[in-house]
Amino acid sequence: MLRILGLCVWGVRTVWHTESDGVFFCPDCGGDRSYRRRTGRRLLTVMGLPVAPRGQAGPVVECSACHGRHGTEALEHPTSARLTAMLRDAAHAVALAVLVAGGPDSRRARRAAAEAVREAGFPDCTEEELRALLAVRCPEGTPADDCGNRLAEQLRDALGPLAGHLALQGCEHLLVQGARIALSDGPYLPAERETLAAVGRCLMMSPEHTDSTLEAVARTPS
Repeated sequence: MLRILGLCVWGVRTVWHTESDGVFFCPDCGGDRSYRRRTGRRLLTVMGLPVAPRGQAGPVVECSACHGRHGTEALEHPTSARLTAMLRDAAHAVALAVLVAGGPDSRRARRAAAEAVREAGFPDCTEEELRALLAVRCPEGTPADDCGNRLAEQLRDALGPLAGHLALQGCEHLLVQGARIALSDGPYLPAERETLAAVGRCLMMSPEHTDSTLEAVARTPS
């Protein structure tokens, strides 16, 4: 921008156009905010008047609160509300998978699973509800391998999209919840240990870290 005697002679101005809006997690505000997805046209101005185009700008994501502008990759981060729902669904998937691995007939395991699911955000979850859900997903007579494969797929669906957005402590918390369900009626069974190892892989934890976490939970008095 050129100024002569304090007057703007020429410069470049961007005219923004809003394409869509919604809610996103604003990295500047540190919370959920409304946004506008915008594209723009750069214009060469002389004495404040547009005289020639200078190309395109954006697209950008503009926060309606702080007016900060970010790349569209900011929309890939889940909102706080979405992250809460993902965590809730992840805890539910882990509980079901560990229950099946250890055998859903264990009342202690069912009680521990129901408590974990309630803590995660399903306050009305009961042992009976979990048994009914398992009966639907793994009907009587379903080969154990088929049932295990179904629940492993559900684990990947629930944990995979979440893993990249969780701090290590959050990943450990989900693994520890599953470990406590497995240990509620005795030491880890081989199938439970295998399922918990799958939880660690879905959360992108190293095998060594997964093993050390599981061993630490097993040494902790219940």
